[in-house]
Amino acid sequence: MDFSAIAGLTRHSFHYNQIMMRHSLGEKLSFTRKIVWANFCNSAGEPLKRSIEIRTNPISFRTSRISGSRSMEKETGTEALPHPPPEADNTSCCPFCKAQLDTMTPRLNTDFFSAGRLRLGRSTLFPNLYPYGNYSAVSLIDDSHFVEIGTASTASYQTSFKLAIQYLQEIGKTDPEAKYMAITQNHLPSAGGSLLHPHLQVNADHVASNHHRFLADRSRQYYRQNGALLFSDYLAQEQKAASRYIGATLDWHWMAAFAPEGFFEVWGILPGVRSLLNLSDNHLAGLCEGIINTQRFYRSLNRNGYNLGLLALESENSRFELRVVLVVRSNYAPWVRNDHTGFEVMLGDMATFIAPELTAEMARKFWS
Repeated sequence: MDFSAIAGLTRHSFHYNQIMMRHSLGEKLSFTRKIVWANFCNSAGEPLKRSIEIRTNPISFRTSRISGSRSMEKETGTEALPHPPPEADNTSCCPFCKAQLDTMTPRLNTDFFSAGRLRLGRSTLFPNLYPYGNYSAVSLIDDSHFVEIGTASTASYQTSFKLAIQYLQEIGKTDPEAKYMAITQNHLPSAGGSLLHPHLQVNADHVASNHHRFLADRSRQYYRQNGALLFSDYLAQEQKAASRYIGATLDWHWMAAFAPEGFFEVWGILPGVRSLLNLSDNHLAGLCEGIINTQRFYRSLNRNGYNLGLLALESENSRFELRVVLVVRSNYAPWVRNDHTGFEVMLGDMATFIAPELTAEMARKFWS
């Protein structure tokens, strides 16, 4: 038995409880930051000072570090957009490509889905062969085997999201206890994708993920203390500050995360809306336009992989509004350094190099 791991979990639980106690007095959101200095000498013995900014996420209370001096480093593999992966033209072995789709992918439970798969336009949804929870599905963006980041059409994403929501609506009717729902994406193996063919992962579960559980509790507690919705208040403060606010796509509002937990982290918030299952076509259009805008921004940085996550708690009493989070990942290319080091994995603080205010400034032109 790994007692050190248990001790770590215990410390984490204690830390979480202390934080929640500290923030249980009805206070509004606090965007706190602190500068710390490292003092040392260069190779010639001359004194040097380097600043590190530590920010506290107003939603999660987790800290992240912005080490501006590391922006001077040359990031391997980002001089230009990497060439497509070797498998980009090999459609013959891809189970998600049209020729193999019906013979190599599983079928939905016919008690609930008589056709076995859901289809709309060039998108198809079917079960995840390697599920993560009670209900786990894959929704193909379209029938293209490889799509460079930032080049997909907004319409293709809308179709894929529509299928995902159609699937989740049926799950919600047949099994209301599977109320912890999520739509995620891993673009390229550097982001955890096992297949190049672009797709969304769709999940509904009886058991809350860590993020579901925390955000459900946090938003409920915030509403009880302040009589307001957590992400709506966060958005209002970011719009007022303006320095991290990027722009709007219909009803969705986009901003750089104040205390990022990934590189060039972008949030989209749909204020006041708490259910994935009732999204209108207008909501989906705004969501997908913002996703493609963010991808185009990442492409301008010569990055080719990213992660996306949209979580929901499907409950009448939920105060948990819809927020989509996108983070760029290290490039999928030979000998490129991973973006998560021992500092992130073992200490739990994300260390990024670019201030979120600069991220927003760089991204805004993709919303114009």
